[in-house]
Amino acid sequence: MIPLNTLVDPRSETFVSNHAANLASVEKLRSLLAQAHAGGGEKYNLRHIERGKLLPRTRVELLLDRDSPFLELCPLAGCHEKGAVPGGAVIGGVGRVNGVECLITASEATVQGGALGATGVKKSGRLAEIAHENHLPVVHMIESAGADLPNQAEIFVPGGAGFREITQRSQLKLPTISLVFGSCTAGGAYIPGMSDYTVMVKEAAFMYLAGPPLVKMATGEIVDDETLGGAEMHSRLSGVSDYLAEDERDCIRIGRELVGRLGWKKQGQLPTGPGDLPLYPTEELLGIASSDIKVPFDAREVIARIVDGSRFHEFKPAYGTTLVTGFAEIGGWRVGILANNGILFSESANKGAQFIQLCNQSDTPLLYLQNITGFMVGRSVEETGIIKNGAKLINAVSNSTVPAITVMIGSSYGAGNYAMAGRSYKPRFLFTWPNHKIAVMGPEQLAGVLEIVKRESAAKRGEVVDEVQLGMIKQMLAGKVEQESTCWSSTGRLWDDAVIDPRDTRTVLLLALSAIHSAPVQGTTAWGTFRH
Repeated sequence: MIPLNTLVDPRSETFVSNHAANLASVEKLRSLLAQAHAGGGEKYNLRHIERGKLLPRTRVELLLDRDSPFLELCPLAGCHEKGAVPGGAVIGGVGRVNGVECLITASEATVQGGALGATGVKKSGRLAEIAHENHLPVVHMIESAGADLPNQAEIFVPGGAGFREITQRSQLKLPTISLVFGSCTAGGAYIPGMSDYTVMVKEAAFMYLAGPPLVKMATGEIVDDETLGGAEMHSRLSGVSDYLAEDERDCIRIGRELVGRLGWKKQGQLPTGPGDLPLYPTEELLGIASSDIKVPFDAREVIARIVDGSRFHEFKPAYGTTLVTGFAEIGGWRVGILANNGILFSESANKGAQFIQLCNQSDTPLLYLQNITGFMVGRSVEETGIIKNGAKLINAVSNSTVPAITVMIGSSYGAGNYAMAGRSYKPRFLFTWPNHKIAVMGPEQLAGVLEIVKRESAAKRGEVVDEVQLGMIKQMLAGKVEQESTCWSSTGRLWDDAVIDPRDTRTVLLLALSAIHSAPVQGTTAWGTFRH
């Protein structure tokens, strides 16, 4: 494969302006991540440490191999909610434990005792989905007050799915290991109770369906925590605990040993390429990505800074040019790339559908670089079948069985989101850059459509439009859409798995590609009906 050339001029006004704006967005990302990493804040962190406990993130660090990176997932879940601590009181991600890639979760016990609210339940569900799809063993590090009772109506029914998912993974020989460091009450007790392996810390971990106060209220029995559900009782009498750890570090040691004894092997392909670095600096991605998503930029310049040796074998380069397709390697892992270079026309949709079929034929994972305002509209394209051709692409995206990763590097509007493997099309992982915007359409377009509808409706009724009122409605709607379309809003709603610094894209993709190859990588030739 021939390396891509670059036309980027780091001294140009556009590059300098983009770099400054994107760097400011990255600083905001770091600030929000710092809030998430701080957990409950200095007061509650100190209280936790004074009780002789390790902080949740320290537990994760000790569990991981010394040289293992940690691909943290959904770290800013709930950040769009006023007053909420980002993360949903759950730390989650993929890291290597005793040489095995695992999905790791840890209760953020410094935030309301690790109690799970609606965001935490939703995030836990996403983490479980990642473990299931990528065939990753799971290690839960638990210290949780259970459900956030004042908000029980939002979490009771969806929260039950977590227990079902543990048992289903077990049936598929995907083990779950629970390391219990503190209290596990009510529904929370079922997580270690349903796990394949459970380790409890002596004189610190407690597990019961009802704590002492509720037991007294329900039965009149007076009993203390240790007698009712302490680690020694569950290890010696009930058998709920499989291992009794002397302290937290011993618990983590046992957990690491258990992972090492799984005899775990990846079921996907191994890297086939040399994994050499791109020819061009990743720093330049900040100047390439448009801070104003209305301004286009060449997707090949992005590809040249994330793939091995900047080598890219482009497929149909002269046809359907608004969609760039081709083959490359990232860290030696083969990938088929689909990247937007403008609005989708019939030709680009047809090209994309064919390329996805070819990647399935060769068991090649897909990487979508999404920067799309949607499909072309108008009389001419309707007459030439933009709907049926767009449907071909969406059919191919929907029925493809090779793993897919999506990175939102710009806008994501309308059906373009679907055609480029947005969240609802279940890519294995989905990441966004800080310049990302997502909505049915842009704020100005949406407000403009509303104005046209209002004026036509008034004309049919023979009424005069109240221009002042219409202007206020348009302004309010555009502002609302603008706020809801930011990457911060979408990541808070778990529409992605993380907002990432564009300069970290290659590293993030390396970790995600390694994770997806824990499961078999198999394409399909079954596509249903393509309209012609």
